[in-house]
Formats: sequence, structure tokens, C-alpha cells
Amino acid sequence: MLLDRRTPLYFSLCAFVFMLVATFPALAEGVGDGPTIEHHLGQQEIESGTIPLSQLVNDGRRLFAAKFNRFDGQGRPGTTGGGAPRVSGSAPPFIRTSAPDANSCAGCHNDPVVGGAGDIVANVFVLAQTLDPVTESVSPDFSNERNTLGMQGSGAIEMLAREMTATLITTREAAIQQAKATAMNVTRELLAKGVSFGSITAKPDGNVDTTQVQGINADLIIRPFHQKGVVVSLREFSNNAFNHHHGMQSVERFGQSMTGSHDFDQDGVSDELTVGDITAATIYQAALNIPGQRIPNDGPRARAIVRGERSFARIGCGSCHVAEMTLDNPVFSEPNPYNPPGNLRPADVGHSVTFDLTSEGELPRLERSHDGKAYVRAYTDLKRHNLCDSELTHFCNEKVVQGGVPTGDFITRKLWDVGSTAPYGHRGDLTTITDAIYYHGGEARTSRDAFFASSDEERSEVIEFLKSLQILPAGTPSLVVDENGNRRRAARR
Repeated sequence: MLLDRRTPLYFSLCAFVFMLVATFPALAEGVGDGPTIEHHLGQQEIESGTIPLSQLVNDGRRLFAAKFNRFDGQGRPGTTGGGAPRVSGSAPPFIRTSAPDANSCAGCHNDPVVGGAGDIVANVFVLAQTLDPVTESVSPDFSNERNTLGMQGSGAIEMLAREMTATLITTREAAIQQAKATAMNVTRELLAKGVSFGSITAKPDGNVDTTQVQGINADLIIRPFHQKGVVVSLREFSNNAFNHHHGMQSVERFGQSMTGSHDFDQDGVSDELTVGDITAATIYQAALNIPGQRIPNDGPRARAIVRGERSFARIGCGSCHVAEMTLDNPVFSEPNPYNPPGNLRPADVGHSVTFDLTSEGELPRLERSHDGKAYVRAYTDLKRHNLCDSELTHFCNEKVVQGGVPTGDFITRKLWDVGSTAPYGHRGDLTTITDAIYYHGGEARTSRDAFFASSDEERSEVIEFLKSLQILPAGTPSLVVDENGNRRRAARR
């Protein structure tokens, strides 16, 4: 029965409701649905030094693990993953192919710990995020399917790339000056930390012939992140990924929309991630622990690891998977001077955020040398190579060009965590290390053939050595431990 609004009973009920509202206090702030991230960081607050590193890392971890929702600004109804405008609402809030495709960074980076790698179920479809309309296809005609890589040790990798980039640029500038002074062409090898990136030829007019540059872009900036080697820094990686995978836009990258609104993607939330938020997320990743080695006390297995490392070097794997490089300055500084536009640069800040990779951040950390430098045992040359030939084409399945890099070229995979980051290959479609080695053709064909020409015992020892390279639990006091996590001496020294 409907209640007539003109009756005395109706007015009595209304008075009772008003009395209940007045009797009970309003809900406390934060009660009920709301944003996962309730406090955003200011860059000036960070630069002032009032936030200790431990707190900044915790804030970054909170952002990395946050399961964003629509109150945070999750989704990008009015833009693609590349930032181009689209008809608002024409794409779903979640779609595995064209993305957004994840609730949190940790949703994919979680194996064996948060910040680590991902199972094949967490694969992403790179460049599908730029499509409008979105695609539901996983065909390589529309995107490049990629497996999730671990982020442990990334701070050291970024600093290594910066030092190598500085060396290459110094070589180029010296060649230009000499060419101008002598009025003759000057050719110089591009060598950084023992890795050759081809050569350049400087001309008297100041121009530089870069046609002989190998494995990096013509600008000589080493881009150590992404399987294609197309991302300069953790900061650029984070700005890209927050938007691509979550529809969370950073102020520094996206700022205002073309209409002048601070709600760039038209989802009803403005300024979704502050400059300080991105700094915290960057520092968290940079401070993640360094991968190490687990050598069991079992005598035969320990000896197999030692022999396997020697065979790894003997058959030539170390020509690309360089076992060790020296970091001249182990202090991580943020932001990166080589960041592209749309990412914070040193000129944009009053003070850089710095910390020593050998004494701060998660354990285990980089090992410091006697002269204040540090050893980075990542098993990579940070150079792109082509692993395909007429017989072995497994690594040449991609069709969509990313960042101008040939589809068959990939940066040398860091092996320092290979023992705990299966599956393998850029798609994660290879379940064993032996399978991954088998498909190494092209530039790696000689060492691959040498591996399979070895005895069964030698091959097994190489695999046992590679299995010993692992992401150790955060807080492990040493880079080399036994099966129980106890410190032990490195087998190679």
C-alpha cells in the first residue's frame, strides 16, 4: 500500500527519519568505498629530505602493490594507452589485450616475490594499448606478446646504463672535436665497459655517421629496460606502465588534457599520480634487492655449479651474457639525466634523491670493491642482438615494430635471476633453460652449437649453474648463500 503524502502518518515518519539522522553522527572519512591511495606524495616534500629513504621505499611499495579502483582514477575511458584521445566510454574498463589489464603492478610482478617476474598467465600485449578501437585479438598482427620480467637489481642496471651512455657520448663528442680540428673524418669504436656497440664516424661539419652503431639507438643512449631495450629509466618505465596497465596517469607525463582539464583521460578523477608518487615508485624499484646465488652444501651439486660456470664461459655464452661489470659510482640518483620528454629531469628538481646501492635499500645489496666502486654481476651486455637465422626463428615471431627497433632484436636477458624466473623467452613459452638455449640462433648460434656439442654432463652442469642464480629473499645478508639461506663463499672466487 502506498502512503499518501498528505496524511499525518507520512509527516510523522518523516519526522522520525530526520530524528535518526540527527541522532547518529556522519560516517567517518574513509568509511565505505573510496580510493586505495588516500595520501599522495609531493615532490618538494621528498626533495626537502624530511622523508627518510625507508619511508619513501615503503610509499613506493604501497603504490606498486596498490589495487587501483575508479576512485583512484583507474581506467582511461577517454584515451588510449598511448595517451591519444578516444570517444569516452568506447573501451571497457578492463581488457586483457588492449589494456587496462591489471589491478596492480604486483599483479604481474610477483614471482617469487613482489617485484619479481610473472607466469605466462600474466603476459601483456605490447602496443595493443595504442589501438582505437581496442582489439580483442592476441594475433601478432596487432601486438607483441611479452612475459613479465623481474625488477630486482634494477637500480644497479639503470646506473650501469647511465655510465655506459656517458662513455659513449664522450667518445662521440671527442670524435666531433677532432674532426673539426683536423678537417678530416674521424672514426671511433664505441666501447663502454668492455662492450662494443660498433663505431661512429664524425665529420668536419659536426655531423656524425651512425650507420655502424650496433645494438643501441643512434643517439647512443642505452635503454636497459623492456625486452626490446627501449626504455631509459625506471621512471619512464613507471610512467608508461601506470597508464598502460592501470589507466593511472601521472601529472608529469600527461598534465592537462587538450581541453585544459586536469582529468586527462575523462574518468572523473584529476591529477591521478603526483610527481612525488612516481618518484616513490621509482625509488622502491631501484632499492629492491640484488639477485644472488644459491649454492647447496651438497658436494656433487656444488661442484657441478663450479664446473658449469666455467663451461658457460668456455663455450662463449659470456660474450653477450657478460658475467660482471664494474659500477664506478654506486650511488643511485633520481631523476635520470637521459630521461626523454614527459619524464622528470634533473633540471626540473632542486635536489636529486640519492642513496648508496651498496649500503642502503633491501638486502642483499651490491658488493662494494676496495676502491669504492661496485660489482654488478647481471650476466648481460645491455645490448640488443638478433637471435634468429634461417633454421632457428623462434625469437622472431613479432610483427609490430616497437621504438624503431627491428622485430627480431632483443636486449640480452639478465641472467642473475634466471634460476627463479621461469618461464623463458620473451613470450614465456619455453619451460626450461635448455629450451631457451636451443632456440638461440643468429648472433648466438656459435655458442649455442658449442653448448649442444658438449657432453650431457657438461650441459647439465651449465644448467645447474644457471639454476643457482636466483632472487634471494629480501633481507638475506649475503649475495651467496646455501640452501638454508646461510652465507657461504662464492664458488667462482
